Order: sequence, then structure tokens, then C-alpha cells
Amino acid sequence: MEHPQENYVVMPQDQLMDEAKAALTGKWGMGAVAFLITVIVSIIGEFDGIGDLIFLLLTAPLTLGMAMFYLKISREEEDVELGTIFDGFKFFVKALGAYILMMLAILVGFVLLVIPGFIVAFGLAQTFFIIADDPEIGIVDALKDSWELMDGHKFDYFILMLRFLGWLFLSILTIGIGLFFLVPYIQTTAAKFYNSIRYGDHRSGPGDYEDDIINHLVD
Repeated sequence: MEHPQENYVVMPQDQLMDEAKAALTGKWGMGAVAFLITVIVSIIGEFDGIGDLIFLLLTAPLTLGMAMFYLKISREEEDVELGTIFDGFKFFVKALGAYILMMLAILVGFVLLVIPGFIVAFGLAQTFFIIADDPEIGIVDALKDSWELMDGHKFDYFILMLRFLGWLFLSILTIGIGLFFLVPYIQTTAAKFYNSIRYGDHRSGPGDYEDDIINHLVD
């Protein structure tokens, strides 16, 4: 699947967040269960020895599966199901390779200095959405694509994530219960952000992008 490489202007953040909430209508329960699964995986990671290995082997494909899940929700697709979060296991090697390379790149950035670490993290933030959008893309190409896609948008993404900070503190005050609703909200907003910088303000996916080209040629 070929993706457009235009550097679109990011949709206004209020609009991204409002559309994310609208897309989650009727799907908050699935989002909460998806978060519960990530919590369980994190608990497994707390065990010594083999627990760390299992954590890595589960986290990588689940991260991809979550990207697939929230992309579907953000695009309000009819076939979104909770089971989508496990679809990342169909591309296990690719998910694992992308996860390891991302973590290594971010680690190197933080070893150099804190700011370069964050720059690398934000620059590679779209990697799993890109793979979710096009599972046939190569690992290195997905990383490079994310870096190019985030050119000029890293600060936008940083500010967008900061807007959830207050909600995060409130969720902590609820003994973490609020996270079951906050995390799906953040993830769907992040997916909306990806759609915005990839396809433009009024495009929700590759099909819409192709339709826009056809309409432009007709006009």
C-alpha cells in the first residue's frame, strides 16, 4: 500500500479529542478491557527471569494489535472487535523487530541526553500505526516512514499528549480506575493524530485518500 507523503497540517487538537470521544461511543467497554489486558501483561513483566522474556514477546505483538484496534475505532469502522488487539500476533516477527529497534533507538537517544531521547521517541511514535495501516511494509521502512511523517509534528504530538496530563492525575486519584477510560481516549486520539498527518484533516484512511484523488481529477 502506497501512502501519501504530503506534510499535512495537524487537525486542531480540540477537534482531534472531540472526534476521538465520538468514535469511542459504544466502544468504551472494549477499550477498558483492552487496557485490562495490557495491565495483565505488565504484571507478568514484574516477575523475574522468564517473566521479562514473556513480557517482551507479548508486548510487541499486542502493541501492534492495539494500533490496529484503535485505528479501526478512530475510523469508525463497522468490523472493530476486541479480538483485533490479538491480530498483531499474525505479524509477530515484524512487531517484535519493530519494538526492539524502537526501544534501542530511544535508549540510545536517552543515553546521549534526555531531549534527544524524547525527540527519537516522538519521531518513531507512528511506527506501529504505519505497520497496522500496511502490514506488508518492512520494519526499517516503517521506522523511516514514521520519522519522515513526524517531521514538523513532534512538538504538536508532545503538546497533544500533555493535554491528558490533568486527566492522568485525576485517574490516579481514582486508584487507577479512571485509566480504564483515559487510556482508550488517549489511544484513539493518537490514532486520530496519525490519520490527520497521514491523510489530512478530512481523511480517515487510505480509501478516503484515493477517493480524494479521484474527485480532484474529476473536478
